[in-house]
Amino acid sequence: MTACTIIKRDARGRDELSYQGLVREICQAYVCIEAEFGFADRDLGYVLLRRGDIFREWFFRDRWFNIFRVADGRNKQLKGWYCNITRPPQFGPDWIAADDLCLDVFVYPDGRTLVLDEEEFVTLDLSEKERRTARKAVQEVQEMVRSRLAPFDEIPAGKEKPN
Repeated sequence: MTACTIIKRDARGRDELSYQGLVREICQAYVCIEAEFGFADRDLGYVLLRRGDIFREWFFRDRWFNIFRVADGRNKQLKGWYCNITRPPQFGPDWIAADDLCLDVFVYPDGRTLVLDEEEFVTLDLSEKERRTARKAVQEVQEMVRSRLAPFDEIPAGKEKPN
C-alpha cells in the first residue's frame, strides 16, 4: 500500500491538521485510505476515540462528504462511522485535502444517525448554494444509511432504531 497524507482544512481552505494513512483502494468514485488514530483519546460524548483506533476513510471525488469507518484498535469492534460534510476533496500524487464545513453525521453500528455541529455550520461564511449543497449532503448520507449502501452495508437489517 502507498503512503498518503490527509490534510483537513477549515472552510476557508486553511490547513488545520494532517496525518498519514495508507491507500487501500483507488477507483473512479473515491480513494479509500486506512489510518490509525494517532491523537490523544477524545470522548466526544457519543463515541470514544482512542489512540490506535483504525479508521477506513472514503474520499469521494464528486461528493460533499467523506466517510470514516471507526473500529476499536484493540478488538477491531465497529464503533460507527464519522461522516464529515466537506467540499469535494483535492487530490495530489501522495495527498488528499478536504475543506471541512463543520456539519458532521455520526452513524452508530445499529444505523441510528446523529447530526452534529449545526451551531458551528450556521456561523460559516458560505454562499447560499454551498449551504444548500452541504445540507443536501447530510440527507444523502442519511439515505445511504437507510438503504444500507456501502460502506453502511454492515448495519444489520431491522436493527436500526428511530433517530
